[in-house]
Amino acid sequence: MRRPGGPYAKSAQMAQRIALCIICSSWLWFPTEAEKLLLPLETVQQWATDFGNQIYSIATKYSGAPLLQKKFKDVEPIVKIEEVDGSELVLKFAEEMESMLGRKMKSVKTLAENAEDADLYHDYDASLKIDYYNSVLVNTKDEDGKYVELGGEFILEENEHFNNLPVNTSLSSVQVPTNVYNKDPDILNGVYMSEALNEIFINNFKKDPTLTWQFFGSSTGFFRIYPGIKWTPDANGVIAFDCRNRNWYIQAATSPKDLVIVVDISGSMKGLRLTIAKHTINTILDTLGENDFVNIIAYSDYVHYVEPCFEGTLVQADLDNREHFKMLVEELHAKGEGKVNKAMKESFRILSEATANGQGSLCNQAIMLITDGAMEDFQQVFEDYNWPEKRVRVFTYLIGREMTFADTVKWIACNNKGYYTHISTLADVQENVMEYLHVLSRPMVINHDHDIIWTEAYMDSVLFNTQAQSLLLMTTVAMPVFSKKNETRSHGILLGVAGSDVPLRELMKLAPRYKLGVHGYAFLSTNNGYILSHPDLRPLYKEGKKLKPKPNYNSVDLSEVEWEDTEETLRTAMVKGQTGSLSLDVKAAVEKGTRVLFLTNDYFYTTINETPFSLGIVLTQGHGEYIFQGNVSIEEGLHDLMQPDVTLADEWTYCETDIDPQHRKYSQLQAVIRYLTGKEPELECDEELLQEVLFDAVVTAPLEAYWTALLLNESGMDEGLETAFLGTRAGLMRVTRYISAEDRVAKKFLTTSDKESIFTMDHFPLWYRRAAEHPPGSFLYYIPKEDTRDENVVVASTAVTMTVNKKMAIAAAIGVQMTLDMLEKKFWATTRQSNETDCSTVEGLCPISCDSPELSCYLLDSNGFILISKEKKESGKFFGEVDGAVMSQLLRMGMFKRISLYDYQAMCKTSHHHTSGARPLLSPFYSFLSALKWFLANFTLFLLEFNICGLWHSDHLAEAHKHKKVEVMQPCDTEYPSFMYTPSVKETNSFVQCGRCHKMFVMQQIANSNLLMLVIQGECDCARRFPPITLEPKEVKYNTSVKCDRMRSQKLRRRPDSCHAFHPEENAEDCGGASEISLSVALFMTTLIASLVLR
Repeated sequence: MRRPGGPYAKSAQMAQRIALCIICSSWLWFPTEAEKLLLPLETVQQWATDFGNQIYSIATKYSGAPLLQKKFKDVEPIVKIEEVDGSELVLKFAEEMESMLGRKMKSVKTLAENAEDADLYHDYDASLKIDYYNSVLVNTKDEDGKYVELGGEFILEENEHFNNLPVNTSLSSVQVPTNVYNKDPDILNGVYMSEALNEIFINNFKKDPTLTWQFFGSSTGFFRIYPGIKWTPDANGVIAFDCRNRNWYIQAATSPKDLVIVVDISGSMKGLRLTIAKHTINTILDTLGENDFVNIIAYSDYVHYVEPCFEGTLVQADLDNREHFKMLVEELHAKGEGKVNKAMKESFRILSEATANGQGSLCNQAIMLITDGAMEDFQQVFEDYNWPEKRVRVFTYLIGREMTFADTVKWIACNNKGYYTHISTLADVQENVMEYLHVLSRPMVINHDHDIIWTEAYMDSVLFNTQAQSLLLMTTVAMPVFSKKNETRSHGILLGVAGSDVPLRELMKLAPRYKLGVHGYAFLSTNNGYILSHPDLRPLYKEGKKLKPKPNYNSVDLSEVEWEDTEETLRTAMVKGQTGSLSLDVKAAVEKGTRVLFLTNDYFYTTINETPFSLGIVLTQGHGEYIFQGNVSIEEGLHDLMQPDVTLADEWTYCETDIDPQHRKYSQLQAVIRYLTGKEPELECDEELLQEVLFDAVVTAPLEAYWTALLLNESGMDEGLETAFLGTRAGLMRVTRYISAEDRVAKKFLTTSDKESIFTMDHFPLWYRRAAEHPPGSFLYYIPKEDTRDENVVVASTAVTMTVNKKMAIAAAIGVQMTLDMLEKKFWATTRQSNETDCSTVEGLCPISCDSPELSCYLLDSNGFILISKEKKESGKFFGEVDGAVMSQLLRMGMFKRISLYDYQAMCKTSHHHTSGARPLLSPFYSFLSALKWFLANFTLFLLEFNICGLWHSDHLAEAHKHKKVEVMQPCDTEYPSFMYTPSVKETNSFVQCGRCHKMFVMQQIANSNLLMLVIQGECDCARRFPPITLEPKEVKYNTSVKCDRMRSQKLRRRPDSCHAFHPEENAEDCGGASEISLSVALFMTTLIASLVLR
């Protein structure tokens, strides 16, 4: 017997393997067809070589890249390359920002002081009659052509400093909310008193011409703004803006706070009462900011959290959580018996544990009780949990017209340092909710602590109904204004808040782009870790054709933008206000995430003193950390700078043109020339940047003559070449158009409407950034992805470098823009073999041509995007979407690799239940029966409450509503792929099997480019086995437990420095009051009409 594994066994095994290989081979390759399927590699190689030589010749010739590289090489001996000290640079930027923000704070402090003095010397006059410029009514005439009351002539002129809005820089104007009577005695006295601020506004603006909007928001509701404007109502003619709702007002008026909102949802709260209660909750939520914490408890027979995930804790009242609460509050229904004791005990427990655990704001704490008054014995709860210290204020809101429980509800507030209000209609909600802010402000007012606050980033699209303003991110500096009259000291009267807006673009100009390199950038974060400014912050999304702010645009966490800082080291350090640095390997997405750059970034960060902000800057290791300096005379540089092909980055600050109104008409290039020629010597200019510009102008000057010579060459130019261009590290660009504007395909390329292709405040041009990460001398080709562009355009660019003492810096990028048609003609002409081709030495098919039906040929870039295909519509698409089978094989072979990227600022479509009230409106008889049924069942309650409005909010009618799903956009997290070619592999070939059909393909790298030639033989439908590979993002779904943990988690934050919770001199007896109720026909009609409108 032979032993296993002997020689015979080995021979048998070998025979089996050979047989198996033969079987598999016959099944896989179809030997009878093998010769027909064989694509000759050498033919594709030759095509790639020939095509590469042609396009390289065209790109170098028409861009002039070799000439520019030579010019910079020639000046290397006189150039000094230095390494940028990021630690020193970030401190310098922070110091300049501190100085700028300090000037804004000083202006606001002056406003507040003068407002307090004006009030001190003003005696209230209940019969005061004055006229003033009402922002809504100014320049409005009646039918007789006369100016309406409060709407006199108000001169307005467009002003570049104020986003080209028509303004009056000599006067302020006053806006009064729609729900406030504009001639109320409180309003008239406040307006008259604040007239004194006009002179202060003007003086502030003269001292600091970079100031934008200055304002005073009164506690009575009016809003005085400088410069004066004409206020535009919304589409419904309503002025929804109320300064007291704005975050800057609320933050300045109160210290941080922890709130537990307790709402009664017992059966007696049905109908209008519950509607009012919901509106009250939402209004309270609108008074909270990112330094506040909140939770909502609903009670009837039992206690339940509106969001079960938040049970027993407080969550930060950022925009995300506030909107989440609002959505859940809408789903509340009234039923059962109201038992408030358990809800109050739970509220006190939450607040007590938050303090014990060092969570929440660690400042003011309050319970907001919203009820119709039906409650059991409650005094013991306060004795056990809040007395005698009364550290938790209790604010009570009595809902509905019933006054039976008014004394009880008021007693709760007055004995817990709170405030009682009675809310009988929806119109009462706004004014009554605001009362709690005045109570919380008392300790600060009595102490006269003028804490200056800074808000998170926001877009005040409500303030001005213009696109320019609505897209402007800003922060506001604000300070409370108190009454200094001795007789009102214990009452702690808050007069209002003074403030000024600071556009974040102006702040970020103090961290100039040219000092940060090609991929470098600066960013700001808040004490809560939220982004204030960042080039990757995307606050807007598209809904149809309109741009809208995302619901959570101003609560985007730093860790969600710098998401590769997985340990949150950067975030932690910046929140703590530390100074330091760290390095991270990052994947930088460009072109809306379709392409990725692999970079190693050095982060440097520090705090901005006297503010809650921290500044960070990023420098890319390698060329990004080197800067070079070269000297030329002003005369020599000025001559070359004044040539017609030169432009400068208009969003950069070479010279400050916004200080003197006479300078605002100048472009940056015009300002630089006027400064250098001595025509405007008073201009403030960046001397270092001007020296770089002059040097670059001289070195790049020969390109103008070179391009002009090509244009005038008698032998003519290749058809399809449209534009030659270059850009330098100083933001200087030279552009020559080879054909007229009307004949150009790329009409927007390198214009201000094409932000991706020009220097902006946030980034260098795309062709510059991508070329910087491509081998110098080799051209990078791509089809621009911008929505504003036709996909019949190709851009080719290359980097130009300087090397001194082994230090390499990117000096410029240069390129040419051509039509895709021109490139296609070259491609199809090159990939064609004539019938006379010598095929004697070729293995496989010969002659072959890409235009034959048997072959599918593509020109791809290194990210897998198609430049050229037989199907014109496929240009610009990702190849995986066109042929998933071949792309899958290329991924398996390692020719391409998939890179996962994440977007924590995405918007996803989600289903939302929408209620339609069509049936009651369309069926009067049904409505009549329902109304009659309601009337008979509730007649007694009607007599007590006079709640006719409940008719329109009856649950009987609600049952008739139709619920349907509608898709709405909501913030979400997504994962999306990007693909990159592995450059170490120059060529490959393989087969793809689709059932009994096969595809053979050959891929060849094209030298001196980022392009690949792909030739496929075989018409197989492989879509079933190999579905398309798309770039579509996929929402990251979290299970309930993980989602809850994410929502509950409280990231590290730095609390504001000051807290004003109580004061011993506070007048706690001023705690609200009830008024008698009487039947009023006018009130009845008003309520009825309001209810109808709400339907």
